[in-house]
Amino acid sequence: MRYLVWLLKAAIFFTLFAFALNNQHEAEVNFFFGTSWRAPLVLVVLAAFAVGLMVGALGMVPRWWRHRSEARRAQAAAAAANPGAGPAAPSPANHGL
Repeated sequence: MRYLVWLLKAAIFFTLFAFALNNQHEAEVNFFFGTSWRAPLVLVVLAAFAVGLMVGALGMVPRWWRHRSEARRAQAAAAAANPGAGPAAPSPANHGL
C-alpha cells in the first residue's frame, strides 16, 4: 500500500512538472487602471491557485471561530455539570495527536 501511495505521488508530481514545462509561454494579466503583469503561464496559474486557497481559507474563518466558541461553551457547560471530574485525560490511543 505504501508503494502505491508513493507511485501516486510521483505520478502527480511528474504530471504537474510536465504541465509546467509545456506552459512556459509568456502570459499577460491585465489589472485595473491599465496595470498588467507579464509572467510565464505556469506562474500565473500557480498565483491564481494560491489566491484561491487564501480566499477560501479566509471565507472559512468566521465558521471556525463560531465552532471554537461553541466548543468552549459546551466544555464549560460539561465542567459546570460535573465539577469534580476536572479536565478530561487524553486517550492513550491518541498518542497526543
